[in-house]
Amino acid sequence: MADAPAYRIWPPVALGVPLLAGFGITWAWGDPLPLPEGPSRVVGTVLIVAFVLWNGWALWLMGRARTGLLPGDPTRTILDRGPFGVSRNPLYLGLVALDVGSALMWPSFWALVLTPVGVAALWWGAIAPEERYLAAKVGEEYEAYRRRVRRWI
Repeated sequence: MADAPAYRIWPPVALGVPLLAGFGITWAWGDPLPLPEGPSRVVGTVLIVAFVLWNGWALWLMGRARTGLLPGDPTRTILDRGPFGVSRNPLYLGLVALDVGSALMWPSFWALVLTPVGVAALWWGAIAPEERYLAAKVGEEYEAYRRRVRRWI
């Protein structure tokens, strides 16, 4: 077994392609339901700031633990504190917040509506392979972590 998950889709691509497609559809054909620009931008800004703080905290903890920072890097330890005590996939949760925040900042109805497509692609392309990798590599420690901490929140 390679010491990395066998990704089907690199996580930023899984979420980024539907987001960019949504922006493209909005640019080319417009939105069927316009999002209210003022409130959308406020919520979008909050989500993007939350992404920066949340993912920054998670990456900082990963760096301190000297475990893989990028998708595909080997896992050296199971982190279960900070964002990892709330979600088994805090970096992906942050990327979803970034997608929604970006769709609201644009604003783009289509980018917002396509976010679940990105989440499904993320689950199929990255999360499922990661979970298999961690179960095989770490075994019972990962299973105990899975029982304690939810996948998302």
